Amino acid sequence: MTAKYERIRNLREDADLTQAQMGEKINVPQRTYAYYESGERMVPPQVLAALAQYHHVSVDYLLGLTDEKTPYPRAK
Repeated sequence: MTAKYERIRNLREDADLTQAQMGEKINVPQRTYAYYESGERMVPPQVLAALAQYHHVSVDYLLGLTDEKTPYPRAK
């Protein structure tokens, strides 16, 4: 399992959410979300953005490109 899949699982677990609850929050079925966590499917950009926004982290953090969770400031 790659870092990004571990990170989305860990963030979900830290929020005390089930896969079904997380899927509902980002508008994907539980089974699809489970595929993302297991690495059976690539996480599409719109889902990465939704996860980052929900968890208040950067997409770079989710992808394992940085260990800094803080998202970038929004463009004005």
